[in-house]
Amino acid sequence: MSMFGDLVGKLTGKEGGAALMSVVTALIERAGGLQALLGLLEKNGLGAQIASWVGQGANQPVSGSQLGQALEQGGLGSVIRDHASQLGLGEDALNDQLAKLLPEAVNHLTPDGDAAVGKVDLGGLGALAGKLFG
Repeated sequence: MSMFGDLVGKLTGKEGGAALMSVVTALIERAGGLQALLGLLEKNGLGAQIASWVGQGANQPVSGSQLGQALEQGGLGSVIRDHASQLGLGEDALNDQLAKLLPEAVNHLTPDGDAAVGKVDLGGLGALAGKLFG
């Protein structure tokens, strides 16, 4: 199997889904909560995308490079570097996969269209991982 095929397998299988969800969880925790992470991303150029992920309509896409740049500018680049290293991936590859997953995760964690409502249940991400990668 090619290197690209191996990478896709790592990131889309159950184990890969759980690994990606752990990165999302780490980003939320390091930022100081979901609302703080979304504020950071919004402040760093992803305002329209964030509004769509939290809102009731369709999620606007974000590219891996846009997401990576916003995370780096927001002081969370080390989370990506650390997890990419642990997973044996390049940062760009990890950002590309997170760009596909993060809108769904935010949408899942904000069912009423509000990131500030109550305490976010990060355990709920496990259920989402099962749906997306099961």
